[in-house]
Amino acid sequence: MPIDVVISPEREVAEAALQRLSAPAAFDTESFLEGQSQLLGILIEDDCPVVNTPLRQLTDLFSTLSAIVVGIRREGSLFAPESGDQVFVGDEIYIFTHTKDVNRTLEVFGKSSNKQERIVILGGGNVGLAVASALETRTERVRAKVIEMDRERAEVAADALEKTIVLNGDGLSIELLDEAGIRRADAILCVTDDDKTNILAAVRAKAVGCPLAICLVNDPTLVPLMKPMGIDAYINPRATTVSSILRHIRHGRVRAVYSIGNAEAEVIEAQVMSTSPIAGQKIGDVDFPEGVLVGAIMQDGKVIRPNSSTRISEGDVITLFAMSDDVPEVERLLQVSIDFF
Repeated sequence: MPIDVVISPEREVAEAALQRLSAPAAFDTESFLEGQSQLLGILIEDDCPVVNTPLRQLTDLFSTLSAIVVGIRREGSLFAPESGDQVFVGDEIYIFTHTKDVNRTLEVFGKSSNKQERIVILGGGNVGLAVASALETRTERVRAKVIEMDRERAEVAADALEKTIVLNGDGLSIELLDEAGIRRADAILCVTDDDKTNILAAVRAKAVGCPLAICLVNDPTLVPLMKPMGIDAYINPRATTVSSILRHIRHGRVRAVYSIGNAEAEVIEAQVMSTSPIAGQKIGDVDFPEGVLVGAIMQDGKVIRPNSSTRISEGDVITLFAMSDDVPEVERLLQVSIDFF
């Protein structure tokens, strides 16, 4: 009998928005291993101190840092790097790091980790309301203001929120943006159901000095416009939904799947079973495809930084970066043998 998978797109998108706000210097971010490990997408710029440094040397330079570069997009092409590869200005890299090391990892790659204390949210629908509600529950002080064009939606949001000011009006109006405090804001999050409104509002906010602009963009053909327009990060609802669906259809004891880019790669989190081909082996002895890298491993509830001599044991939870063409082989390596049953 087929099993119905129910996905809540609004909740998934709201969670993605909160992830972006948690690491504002990253254009992409996702949590793994019960929140102990973080995947960061970072643009390498001129002030990155480790430009032209072979990846294998990063371990020597920062021996206590847990970061591992698992993916590099260069001139539009994504690949899993080898230890001798270097990062260059203009690269978009994907890094696995311990959650406690996120700020230090960002600094190593030339990024600041400023706190977001004043946030303007454009769009008071389900996504914007979910984000504002979550921000209200945080222990650290966050001042959020919501702008919503539709009066009825604005009233619903105002009734639902206790600490957040809700403004009714056009988010493209510089006067209304000023009323929301955009010039003093740390970030604007544009999550209306109209891509062009989100993009234009983000550009306008950046033009008056807002340091961080994050957009919800449904149309993937608009994504290449983000960087030239100075928009710092975007949320693709299709990607978040695809990740949720993939989690249900991948074979083996898969706990999470995150789709990278336009389905170019996947990050897969899975539990290692006793009958899995990789159980009991050292990472260096596993015949992983060239497009697959181990990002992090959780053993007995503790996340460790993997290396070639790390032994994968039954019960471990492993995260793997895999190019799309290599996903079937990853599934085979994670597959539970028929003998298990």
